[in-house]
Amino acid sequence: MEKNLNWSEFDRVNIRVGTILHAQPFPEARKPAYQLHIDFGEEIGVLKSSAQITVHHRPEEIIGKQIVAVVNFPDKQIGPWMSQCLVLGSLASDGSVVLLSPMKEVKNGERIA
Repeated sequence: MEKNLNWSEFDRVNIRVGTILHAQPFPEARKPAYQLHIDFGEEIGVLKSSAQITVHHRPEEIIGKQIVAVVNFPDKQIGPWMSQCLVLGSLASDGSVVLLSPMKEVKNGERIA
């Protein structure tokens, strides 16, 4: 197990709720993934991400869904796509990922505490 974080380290991780506006297959990715556009509200705006969520989610089912993502990591080039945030999910025993989302709808951009 990794060393424990202190509260100030955790507080630097900016985790927000956003709504998926657009999702499409990302054939250039090394592992099956989708390209996402996610609305994080007025303060942050729309960010792009690549997410390896193809086992449990289909693009048409996740459009309009709220998800949780880290919005303050550096941008990451993934093939021809620049990922601007890290979408969070639960890692299943088979290595697949299930998206994390709030139990009730909240305003886009709300911070996770």
